[in-house]
Amino acid sequence: MDRRRVLKSAIALAAWYGLPSAPLFAAAQASSNIADGESEAFSFDWLKTYAQDLGSRPYQSTVQQLPPALANLTPQQYNAIGYDPDHSLWHDMDGPLDIQFFHVGMAFNQPVRMYAIDGDSGRAREIHFRPELFDYSGAEIDASQLEGQSDLGFAGFRVFKAPSLTERDILSFLGASYFRAVDDTYQYGLSARGVAVNTYADGKQEEFPAFTRFWFETPEPGSTTFTAYALLDSPSLAGAYRFIIHCEDERVVMEIDKHLYPRESITQLGITPMTSMFSCGTQQRDMCHTFHPQIHDSDRLSIWRGNGEWVCRPLNNPPRVQFNTFDDDSPKGFGLLQTDHDFESYEDIIGNYHKRPSLWVEPQGQWGRGALQMLEIPTTGETMDNVVAFWKPEKAVEPGQALHYAYKLYWSALPPTRTDLARVRKTFTGIGGFPEGWAPGEHYPETWAQRIAVDFVGGDLKHLYDNEINVHTQLDVPEGRAEEPQILWVEEIEGFRIQFDWYPTSDSTDPINMRLSLNAEDEIISETWLYQYFPPAPSEREYPPHPAANG
Repeated sequence: MDRRRVLKSAIALAAWYGLPSAPLFAAAQASSNIADGESEAFSFDWLKTYAQDLGSRPYQSTVQQLPPALANLTPQQYNAIGYDPDHSLWHDMDGPLDIQFFHVGMAFNQPVRMYAIDGDSGRAREIHFRPELFDYSGAEIDASQLEGQSDLGFAGFRVFKAPSLTERDILSFLGASYFRAVDDTYQYGLSARGVAVNTYADGKQEEFPAFTRFWFETPEPGSTTFTAYALLDSPSLAGAYRFIIHCEDERVVMEIDKHLYPRESITQLGITPMTSMFSCGTQQRDMCHTFHPQIHDSDRLSIWRGNGEWVCRPLNNPPRVQFNTFDDDSPKGFGLLQTDHDFESYEDIIGNYHKRPSLWVEPQGQWGRGALQMLEIPTTGETMDNVVAFWKPEKAVEPGQALHYAYKLYWSALPPTRTDLARVRKTFTGIGGFPEGWAPGEHYPETWAQRIAVDFVGGDLKHLYDNEINVHTQLDVPEGRAEEPQILWVEEIEGFRIQFDWYPTSDSTDPINMRLSLNAEDEIISETWLYQYFPPAPSEREYPPHPAANG
């Protein structure tokens, strides 16, 4: 199974919202009455031991052959399968949270076993699949074919929170180890994964480990926090996970504690993988083939490095696959961000890109040396995730090891922490070679150039401008020539626009990694802008025909 097939299957469910739910919780006593399995002892220590033992033995796939009635479902039919709210996990608890389960079907043929943990005893009971948990009336499925199929399991689960208990979910786990959550807009965007294996490793097929079991602790009465445990399995490794999930008013925060047990050597292990979509933005307006000015789930990779430096790397829809590595030692935080939340920036009433959340990773403890790695894949539209970012540890991953990582994930409009330095607002590109504000006459300049502009806002910029303190740029462009640099104060954003023209000095179309920061009085006053620019082919380095040439 390749990346695009996995992503396409997940995107086919674009609804991931909105199955009916019902009011919930009362008192944290017994497990839900839909848990019909035998009572079993459970603890996180037991799960870690179980995963370690599993990782010491050969992998055995649990992927199943589904009945034709499920295997041949169309995305529309799959989305039409409803869940009966009277059988949601915490339906009888009359509280602010509830859980419903996804049906197996289409490419979702990995049975996921679900367990409810009793609030008093701590013992777990399995929740077996049975047709009466679902509503098939809108999906044209003969439910009688599914009777007695208790081993079908589920495809995943979703969580609802008051007051939208019958409307839209706030987080979901579905497909391999993919999961995602929303902020107070209730709009899904980018996804996270439990782990990534060989996403972009020479000679290696990418592997998609899967969560195969989940255990749910019964939450405290009235609480908007709950704990889930998960078992992960794949040909290369097994893993034990604990998710403490805080469903707050304006965001979802996940505390994740995971233990990985490799079965074999892994060339590229991705910790905290994030998957997003970037089709076009202010620096790639020519890639917007629809009337929308921008189309993306995320607009940048943000890194708070271990040495304290803040880095902004604008995302691209590249002309060819690009893989970038940012070395670091114990990063303080990183994430894929959606920083522009103005409707006018997208003019989109279907995708609602202005409502999509950012995802910020806050490592717990010292992760040591490694690299934040990012893969960008060309895309012609908005239906395919084409950006993946993750942390790769420097140390080799070998069978028999026990790896531990703890971190927090913040699903919110903006990260919970921001630099006090000036921040990158936006990046722009367009034709250059002539003064800003000057409309070319009958002739364009003889030499083609690309203009690049970067807006910086926040920090001490307003103070520096008001007190006439000089602001300087530190610009590094390793290929070609950067000329006509300008530092312009923009009153409307209370920030500086740095713009320059880039002139090619060769026919190369290799990407150029540009770097820019601001300083004043011998101090760095901004985050670092890292931009990967793709020079056009020599045949495309020309200005558009002048209107006068057409009569």
